[in-house]
Amino acid sequence: MPSVLPATIKMLGAAATLALAFAPAANAQDKVTFLTSWYAQAEHGGFYQALATGLYKNANLDATIKMGGPQVNGMQILGAEQTDFLMSYDFSVLKALEQGVAAVTVGTSFQFDLQGLMTHEDVPDLKSLKGKTILVATAGRSNWWPWMQAKFGYTDEQTKAYTFNLQPFIADKNTTQQAYMSSEPFAAASQGAKVKFFLFADDGYPPYGTTIVSTQKIVQAKPDVVRRFVKASLEGWKSYLKGDASPANALIKKDNPNMKDEQLAFAIKRLNETDALGRGDAKTSGIGIMTDARWKATHEFMVGSKLLKPDVDVKKAYTLEFVKDLKIMP
Repeated sequence: MPSVLPATIKMLGAAATLALAFAPAANAQDKVTFLTSWYAQAEHGGFYQALATGLYKNANLDATIKMGGPQVNGMQILGAEQTDFLMSYDFSVLKALEQGVAAVTVGTSFQFDLQGLMTHEDVPDLKSLKGKTILVATAGRSNWWPWMQAKFGYTDEQTKAYTFNLQPFIADKNTTQQAYMSSEPFAAASQGAKVKFFLFADDGYPPYGTTIVSTQKIVQAKPDVVRRFVKASLEGWKSYLKGDASPANALIKKDNPNMKDEQLAFAIKRLNETDALGRGDAKTSGIGIMTDARWKATHEFMVGSKLLKPDVDVKKAYTLEFVKDLKIMP
């Protein structure tokens, strides 16, 4: 009687081959896209470092970084599910919630916002600007300018439009202007101007800086992907500011050829001098940490300044789930 064993083995082999053909790759990386808030620069360096040094890859992520810019509405792109993560700002997330976009902050790069005011060298502090012209961009009128008005009593009559041209400031010693601590002061000094820079956070301005934002949908459906992206990004920040920044800088210059080595070096120096990663709560709780108290302060300021409707639930603007136990120490 002939054996049926060879035929059985062939059938089992064919079935196994078919199953393998339709099975997902065992180690397939999760694809994620991160959209920045502006052209590539040192202030985005941690994310580029995570990409350049393989931190995302080691976290089983196939990550793509896309540059933002003046014509890019990042929150709109996030709401349309065309990016998984967005570099954003506390004010923007709260306003997005007011407008029906379910954005949620999952971590922060810096413990303070990098915005401040650049002045000529005769100004001693932020409370000494009465009688001076203050250049304010359109976006600033809905965040830091109302804060300055409330804190120091400044008026709209003092302001003129900031058009991202330094010449009005350089030409007039009675003019001050908004600035990013690692950007405009470098440009002004390069033109021979002697300037001072005052960080709003040093006078109590509450928002975090360069936050990582996703959507409630992604957070609920893919919490492990979010957790891996946040962890790898924060490890990237520590590597970028505390180690060799050259891998990230190479990618930054590839995306933004206008970015020069001198500008990158200046920005890294300022981020380290001000302890952007490690000051405040990060000293004990680790890089990227956020707290209920800080978010409450930002929410109360926005509501009090009539920048936000009181019924917006601040608890929906952020989650501590992905940073509270990381303990990536600065």
